[in-house]
Amino acid sequence: MSGLRILVPVKRVIDYAVKPRVNKAQTAVETAGVKHSMNPFDELSIEESVRIRERKSHPQGVADIIAFTAGPPKSADILRTAMAMGADRSIHVETKDGEEIEPLGIAKLLKAVVEKEKIDLVVLGKQSIDDDSGQTGQMLAGLLGWSQATQASKVSFEGDKGVIVDGEVDGGVQKVKGTLPMIITTDLRLNEPRYASLPNIMKAKKKKIEKITAADLGVDVRSRLKTLKVTEPAPRQGGGKVADVDGMISKLKELGAL
Repeated sequence: MSGLRILVPVKRVIDYAVKPRVNKAQTAVETAGVKHSMNPFDELSIEESVRIRERKSHPQGVADIIAFTAGPPKSADILRTAMAMGADRSIHVETKDGEEIEPLGIAKLLKAVVEKEKIDLVVLGKQSIDDDSGQTGQMLAGLLGWSQATQASKVSFEGDKGVIVDGEVDGGVQKVKGTLPMIITTDLRLNEPRYASLPNIMKAKKKKIEKITAADLGVDVRSRLKTLKVTEPAPRQGGGKVADVDGMISKLKELGAL
């Protein structure tokens, strides 16, 4: 092995600070005129990949960090951000505005890129904050037949092939060991992503974004599911106050909870 080749999928989503609204037709969340940014879990993935290089965590070092996205032309912005954070180059599978690719379609695209670029390690967010599917990493591991470690809070290496990952589980942390090539999905405690500096933002403008289509990769990304209707949740009703414990018990009995 001459050095790790890392693929980092990223996604352009509605900014985490924006409150989503359902569009008038109730077919999807309103995206027009809404601020977008990189999916927060994907920022963790870029940061961890760059840290593996900077800290020389792997004995053979890191040969290449490739950012990948599948989305409309505006998605190039998050690829520039990824390269400003430290990715070497990017691949952009362009889609039409409003066209959404399901997790299985994304996993198939990633499989094709992994094979084309001879990737050793895929580091991706455990989920995107728009659809919250949390499926792509696991599907990709299944398609490739690779080992996987999900919800990583710590990543370390043991020799050229061994990878040790601490993963978040209910009630604690689970430590697993896998062998390269491997899939890792990232969780919030893994690291704190850096801000891209102005010099690195300028350098990122000169880095390469390879634009391709799903057809170029020989992948069918047609949707298999159809969204029939999207509605906002009903407003929560206000709670009530009780004077003491006896009052609380009486109220619970009244509501049938006791």
